[in-house]
Amino acid sequence: MSWIDDLRTLDTNDPGRWPLPFRVAGVVLVFVAVVAAGVWWFVIKAQLPELQTAQKQETELRNSFESKQRMAANFDAYKKQLDEINERFGNMLGQLPSDTEMANLLEDISQTALAAGLEHIEFKPGNDIKRDFYVEVPIKLRYTGSWHELANFVSEVAALPRIVTIHDVTITPKSRDSFDELTMDATAKTYKYVDEDTPAP
Repeated sequence: MSWIDDLRTLDTNDPGRWPLPFRVAGVVLVFVAVVAAGVWWFVIKAQLPELQTAQKQETELRNSFESKQRMAANFDAYKKQLDEINERFGNMLGQLPSDTEMANLLEDISQTALAAGLEHIEFKPGNDIKRDFYVEVPIKLRYTGSWHELANFVSEVAALPRIVTIHDVTITPKSRDSFDELTMDATAKTYKYVDEDTPAP
């Protein structure tokens, strides 16, 4: 292994006196190192931001694809849920009175109070209040009666075929001497559906 011995005896301070094969090998190694450094500095390093951006986009696209794949797998379930929601929404809309039915609904509430045995003091529909896709119709109520009669009235109003809710309920004794004669102040609210083509009141 004379070349190994020659390699050990090389003077690193005077490469010009190296044997020809070693000088050629040294030049090749230096050339390769310079080329590698140039490729790293001018090609790879300059394109690193683009590579990182591409990797980030790849991750985002992969996540988006997986999300859409899960949605596609559950499409039938989502469609069924949407159909059920639309059906329930349609049923609820059917419980909202139209303008022509409002008079009948007000009469139904008044008759429900009379049937419960309440004494009528005040029954005053207020101004319509426009909401997102419906109109809220408040009705100021004041009745007197016993606990049982008031509770029966509220229960019967909740059972009406049209949606009516009771709010801001205040119950006070009719007088100091009356134990089961009470006055109820409340606001009943019913609702009307507003079509986009129908002008607001």
